[in-house]
Amino acid sequence: MIVGLFVTTLISMVPLLLASVGEVVTERSGVVNIGLEGILLLGAFLAVMVDEATHQPVLGFLAGAGIGSVIGLVHGVISTKLKGNQIVNTIGVNMFALGVVGFGIYAVWGVWGAKTIPYDLKLPHITIAGYSLSPMIFVALGIAIFTWWWLFRTPFGRTLRAVGENPDAADVVGVNVDLVRIIATIYGATLAGIGGAYLSIDWFGGVTREIASGRGWLALANVAFSNWNPLMAIVGSMLFGFFDALVLWIGPMPEVNAIIPQELLRTVPYIATIIVISGVIKRVRPPKALGIPYSRE
Repeated sequence: MIVGLFVTTLISMVPLLLASVGEVVTERSGVVNIGLEGILLLGAFLAVMVDEATHQPVLGFLAGAGIGSVIGLVHGVISTKLKGNQIVNTIGVNMFALGVVGFGIYAVWGVWGAKTIPYDLKLPHITIAGYSLSPMIFVALGIAIFTWWWLFRTPFGRTLRAVGENPDAADVVGVNVDLVRIIATIYGATLAGIGGAYLSIDWFGGVTREIASGRGWLALANVAFSNWNPLMAIVGSMLFGFFDALVLWIGPMPEVNAIIPQELLRTVPYIATIIVISGVIKRVRPPKALGIPYSRE
């Protein structure tokens, strides 16, 4: 049972980790993107469409990455060039995604609520010690490690962090603040789109309007928990993934249902998130220029 719960935790971790690590990069540059929930949803929807049309799950993942990139580009340009409100922009993404996917499932497949795909259209898994594991578990961990190296061990990473801390100083030494922020926003949204594709064509084998189920918001909480560090985001994703897995693991048990209603049980990951974030929020330090549009004097 313990090993099974750990495997389910790894499975639950992937979309949280991808979205969290991407948002760490975005926020390190000074841009906020609270549209992760919507990007996960749109990535899941597009991935199913492309996977079903091509019978190539990898192309489905590329579709998820593609829609994430487009949203990241649009949000980045609006936030930098047009000085738009970053919160309002991305709330709009969440609302847009709910409407598009809710109607899109019917418009594309003629069914309401949910579209499932055959098992052979899901991303192939590998078997380790008798357990079926998605290769995306290892890809997500690799991306997190690479992103940490990119942010803290490369000249561009230092530039990106400088833009999020003091864009005026970065501008003085010749850094194109807007361009760096746009690149960071595209990177972050792309990873969220991949996370959405994972939900639909790897984990659940289909798409519904509720497939993201608050994971975008959990990812935002994980960014703060990790103190904007991709390696710590792995720890947070495992922690929040554990509570998600716990609900999936014990939810079907009759003895549990007799005591705790399903609706209440599903709130466990979010209650745990509130408790965890309440314990660390005073010790974290966000980038100083986070959410503040930059205008050259």
